Amino acid sequence: MSENQSIEFKETWKDEYLKWICGFANANGGRLFIGKNDAGEIIPLENAKRLLEDVPNKVRDTLGILVDVNLHPTAKGDFIEIIVEQYPYPVNYKGQYHYRSGTTKQELKGAALDKFLLQRKGKRWDGVPVPNISVAELKQETFDFFRKRALKSQRIEEDVLTDSNELLIENLQLKENTFLKRAAILLFHPKPENFITGAYIKIGFFETDDDLKFQDEIHGNLFEQIEKAMDLLFTKYIKAEISYEGINRVEKYEYPKDAVREALLNAIAHKDYSGGVPIQISVYNDKIIFWNEGQLPENWTIESLLTKHPSKPYNPDIANSLFRSGYIESWGRGTLKMIKECEMSGNPLPSFYYDMSGFFVEFRKDIFYEQYLKSLNLNDRQVKAVLYVKEKRQISNRDYQKLNNVSKATASRDLSELEEKKLLHNKGTKGSSAVYELFRTYYADVIDGDLI
Repeated sequence: MSENQSIEFKETWKDEYLKWICGFANANGGRLFIGKNDAGEIIPLENAKRLLEDVPNKVRDTLGILVDVNLHPTAKGDFIEIIVEQYPYPVNYKGQYHYRSGTTKQELKGAALDKFLLQRKGKRWDGVPVPNISVAELKQETFDFFRKRALKSQRIEEDVLTDSNELLIENLQLKENTFLKRAAILLFHPKPENFITGAYIKIGFFETDDDLKFQDEIHGNLFEQIEKAMDLLFTKYIKAEISYEGINRVEKYEYPKDAVREALLNAIAHKDYSGGVPIQISVYNDKIIFWNEGQLPENWTIESLLTKHPSKPYNPDIANSLFRSGYIESWGRGTLKMIKECEMSGNPLPSFYYDMSGFFVEFRKDIFYEQYLKSLNLNDRQVKAVLYVKEKRQISNRDYQKLNNVSKATASRDLSELEEKKLLHNKGTKGSSAVYELFRTYYADVIDGDLI
């Protein structure tokens, strides 16, 4: 047994370890062993029997909670076990709030403390009431916009949509007693940043990670941000391939529009607005990355998002209004929809990753980039050849020999494997003059699941 989220070892008792008990009570509960070193080895306690009586009293008098304390006599000596239950209300140690995270104890302060206290009271950040703001100060044009979308989505009764703005806000549960909630400010106020720092979106185009070419900022309420961001992304940042079917003009964008919209909505609905940092969208020549400050639901991993999962929005009041207006689903299908849209469009599947700074969604323009090609178990020569064809449009057997300094036999074998994997296509020639181009219909095979 080793230290983990619910287990901590201490060699002797010190009253400051009440902080650790406080941390367990505020997290998921746990056990504190007194008389063991960091490796879990017994370090005999001389005063174990006295601690059996003292510790429960100290915990009760200082923290206001009850714990079970057990004495464990062994051949190597005695140790005690303090069992701490998770408490439904905040527990403090002399005015300090501690929390067990992984194998560490953290003192909660600032925004983290606010968030914790709200959750213990059954509230979320977006549901906190804000004084001195009335419905009359919200934007009428946004109410009109919401009503049109909600009528089309049929997710709210028509008679509710004909009510006053005041009643609509109440029906959307964006009001507590006489106060508007933070969600109402973000969704309907003309200038939500007057009340909530960082409530906007930044978009930038990067040649490399440290070479920003141009950027834009999108302000306004959340409904305005959604519309402006989508328009800007698909008119300025994301290119379209133009073709014609008869006399009809057809535009095929580098990234599926519905997947991009879903990533944007995901960032807006799940952002931690208490952090004061804007949503950031980074566009490159070959990829686009969405980032928002926030965290996954407790005990969730990235893998949880890749299969059917329940809907657990970080901002439930914001998510409800986005659902009623037809922007999002309420079944936790956002990540699955992004995956499906990329499959259907022939793009690589999106990547989702999470660290302590926030949540990322990354879309790639096509499958022909080094990291993905290596994931197909290609050798370095083959990866180099595919990237060569991507740039030069084609490669001959003779070109391959020269590019990789290999024999004709090796070139032929490597190229045949690339053809079998449906990455390259032989244009019909043979021998050293054989010419290969990208097998674009490989995308269809990806969709069918032949190779992924």
